[in-house]
Amino acid sequence: MATQLLDVFGFLSVLLRGGALAMTSLVLGGVAFTFWVLLPIPYNARADAAWESCRRLMFRSAAALVLVHVCQVAAHSAILSATTGLGLRQVTGANFFLAGASAICAAIVIAAMTMRRAWRPVPVILLPAAVLLGALVMTSHAVGRLDNRPALIMLTALHQTATAAWVGAMPYLLLSLGRGTGANLAHTLCRRFSIMAIASVAVLVASGAGMSIAYVGSASAIYGTSYGAMVASKVVLLGILLFLGGFNLLIVRQHPVMSAWLLPSLRRFAETEVGIGFTVILTAASLTSQPPAVDLPSGRVTAAEIVQRMRPKWPRLQTPALSSLSPATPLFSDAATAPGPSSFVPGTSYHPNTPGDIAWSEYNHHWAGLIVLAAGLLAVLASSGVAGWARHWPLSFLGLAVFLFLRADPENWPLGPRSFWQSFAVAEVLQHRLFVVLIVAFAGFEWAVRTGRIAARRARFVFPLVCAAGGALLLAHTHSLGNIKEELLAELSHIPLAIFAVAAGWSRWLELRLAIPQKRVAAWIWPACLVLIGAMLINYRES
Repeated sequence: MATQLLDVFGFLSVLLRGGALAMTSLVLGGVAFTFWVLLPIPYNARADAAWESCRRLMFRSAAALVLVHVCQVAAHSAILSATTGLGLRQVTGANFFLAGASAICAAIVIAAMTMRRAWRPVPVILLPAAVLLGALVMTSHAVGRLDNRPALIMLTALHQTATAAWVGAMPYLLLSLGRGTGANLAHTLCRRFSIMAIASVAVLVASGAGMSIAYVGSASAIYGTSYGAMVASKVVLLGILLFLGGFNLLIVRQHPVMSAWLLPSLRRFAETEVGIGFTVILTAASLTSQPPAVDLPSGRVTAAEIVQRMRPKWPRLQTPALSSLSPATPLFSDAATAPGPSSFVPGTSYHPNTPGDIAWSEYNHHWAGLIVLAAGLLAVLASSGVAGWARHWPLSFLGLAVFLFLRADPENWPLGPRSFWQSFAVAEVLQHRLFVVLIVAFAGFEWAVRTGRIAARRARFVFPLVCAAGGALLLAHTHSLGNIKEELLAELSHIPLAIFAVAAGWSRWLELRLAIPQKRVAAWIWPACLVLIGAMLINYRES
């Protein structure tokens, strides 16, 4: 039981850490935006509307941060007590408990300060903001390092501050622009924000490069370790963010009248920046759950092993016999036989998959790839307008959902000995079931939207949000294989899928939100991403 609980806890811990990072970035971003962008602007009715919108977002973000940290501290305390036998007094002295308690108190103070309607920022709010930043740093890799600790702490603090001042502050800009802001005020807001964003990007890149040198250490570690691969995925997403930000920078630097005409496009690109930016924040949360690459000098995957694993082969379309699979591990066997709670250490007690296990997993991925590839090709036809019947392409994903639900995990119902409810105790199965729910939601809503059965405008945004959320969750997806190399090879196959899913979701968002001349490129990006996802799944290998 201990291993399964720790697996579930690991996944939930990443999500809670991501929530804490996101809400902290929103709170700190609100502080930065109100001080740098809003405060110098003379008071008027339109500026007052922007102030009120920003105040409400800061208050709600601070309240949500309290809730997330309470859940995080409670979860960490429970698992620490269960696995070590420590009492409450010992747990309260742990680093995560002190950091969480400090963040809760600071968030409560900021929520109380921003509760009043007529709130304006005063310098005293910088104190709880600094406490929130310190709490993030206390739970980062920097505090646990023996070498160059002060420098790494400083780099981490700068990195988090720059993230908040760019990604965390951008929702406040969107709210301010959406409150009937006039052309002159909108131009002023955008220009002041762009100055802060450019400075933040420079600090973000410089501090990120410094931390990468310290934590990754070498080029081979980028593809040879899970930590390096996740850093590379952050860099790719950051590149997409900078690409979108470049469009907005060009708009802001136009004449104010031209900027007003292009303001809707700026807002649409900024919405996409926010979505991808918070996906990067979730990826950063996943990084904190993994040891830095420099701490894993042995057991790395070589370039030759990656090429061997990724080279194209004919897909496996026949299922192996159930008798060829490894026996299902009893869920509660270790709790009954072990003298006390224990923890699972990756790389120990590893039992390699049998040829049947590998064949089953590849069979699942290849059939899923065929379904996604077919959906992508139909979506291309639908976008081109040459085949009206192709608009029903979302229904193909219902077949994918049924297939994954019934065939993805042979140890569980309806194929294996574990019952339907017992299967949720396994972290990887739990994640698969979440993906099935997302797929069903996507298929049903998008088909209804495409065929006009749902006329509500907001229903059109279910597909891009489901795609983006699925990609973000896939970046946080964990594999408890007990073998570092196999975990990384599985990760290397899933990271590109996640990035393409994020790209598909937000390109579809742009297609829906941009004006007709500008949406044409986005209308071709997301079907192409679906085709690429299907092709990659067809080539998935575990041997």
